[in-house]
Amino acid sequence: MLKFCSTFLVTCLLSCVALAQAAGQAADQTSGSQATTPSKKVASASTKSKSKKRNTKKAIDDPDKPSIGDMQGLQYTEDSLDLKSNAALVIDQEDSKVLFEKNASVSLPIASITKLMTSLVVLEANQDMDEMIEVTNADIDLEKGTGSRLRIGSKLKRSDMLHIALMSSENRAASALGRNYPGGLEACVAAMNAKAESLGMLETHYVDSTGLSSQNVASAQDLARLVNAASAQPLIRQYSTDTSYSVHPGRGRLDYHSSNRLTSSSDWNIALQKTGYISEAGRCLVMEAVIKGRAVVMVFLDSKGKYTRFADAGRIRSWIESFKPQAIDNLATR
Repeated sequence: MLKFCSTFLVTCLLSCVALAQAAGQAADQTSGSQATTPSKKVASASTKSKSKKRNTKKAIDDPDKPSIGDMQGLQYTEDSLDLKSNAALVIDQEDSKVLFEKNASVSLPIASITKLMTSLVVLEANQDMDEMIEVTNADIDLEKGTGSRLRIGSKLKRSDMLHIALMSSENRAASALGRNYPGGLEACVAAMNAKAESLGMLETHYVDSTGLSSQNVASAQDLARLVNAASAQPLIRQYSTDTSYSVHPGRGRLDYHSSNRLTSSSDWNIALQKTGYISEAGRCLVMEAVIKGRAVVMVFLDSKGKYTRFADAGRIRSWIESFKPQAIDNLATR
């Protein structure tokens, strides 16, 4: 019985070997067509994978995702200039007269416009601008999961951190500024809220120094007051309007550029600016610009698309330029 089983197994093995050899010969004969098929499948799978990643990123950055302003129905507010921002305010900086407004008293998330207040309280604390500040694990964004060009362990002067936070909206720089405020981040946020209250920013509240939290809120009216206060700081005016700046955090050089495309335009005379974006806030922009010889503060909140807030600024400028200065107040949208 055992001898029979052994003979049977050997026979089966020999048959399998013969079949394998025959299959190998057939494969060799048709290698031109057979060999390309697996690689095509791999390429197809790779393409699908890349496409899936692109679609995932698009979903994350989807400009059509409803903002908090949209959820409140602000997008249905009509205005004479057909602005794409859900809230807007334009005032004459000299006499604070309102030239144009749209949902200006509604408190909304302000994203990185927050960094304007962070910079203001840091400067008012009279901290050493040459002191070296280190980026630590505490500066990693756990709110939105965003990245940063500043690696953990990077060290920069406080002035450099302030510069790239204002000009290029560098989140870890703003976080490090808040952490290194006298008393730490909690004290910094408390100072930001106290400063807002002192400026009469009644619809404003801060919870962090970066603006990544949607709980950082303010109205367009409040932000106009903030722009006026920040405008008194020469460093904020200079840093926020620079078009590019390079820093050396310890590992080579990092080149930063302005997050506001208008700062590099010869058509604009901008004295101060700050941009902001998170999905809950939409695209935001505050500016102090000189138009027809007058300083004008512009605030645009919850705009859709990367360029519409800048286009809204252009609409406002064209509108102001098309009328005599003294006639604007009579044409303002109330």
